[in-house]
Amino acid sequence: MIKKLRERKNWSQEQLAIMSGLSVRTIQRIESGNKASMESLKSLASVFEVDVSKLTEEITVIDKESKYWKQQPVWFKLSLFGVNRRNKLVWVEYLSVLLGLATWIIHPDIFATSAFFLAAYLISKLVNRADSRKVW
Repeated sequence: MIKKLRERKNWSQEQLAIMSGLSVRTIQRIESGNKASMESLKSLASVFEVDVSKLTEEITVIDKESKYWKQQPVWFKLSLFGVNRRNKLVWVEYLSVLLGLATWIIHPDIFATSAFFLAAYLISKLVNRADSRKVW
């Protein structure tokens, strides 16, 4: 989250370090996913003018205005049409698995069961690809 906020303001790590009173190395560690002390988080929250809890949130929203998103292949962007949050897609995946199990247990219709399980598999692959491309 720190990196995303910093990049939105077009600040370098060095600039952020100066404004927050932290070392560049501390900024690098925090941006790479290491835990930050409460004092560091308070300093950064002050600089970004956000609540401390905002800095600890996991980014799970697709920023469809970013250059990185616009560079993705058309088929990938179309696959995520209407999706802006990772957790929504994961819930659809779980629902597909549950519906597949339900159709298999209640009335083993090979087509419906297969379709639900195939949908769950494809959604899991899409989530995995989005995770690996860091679009969230």
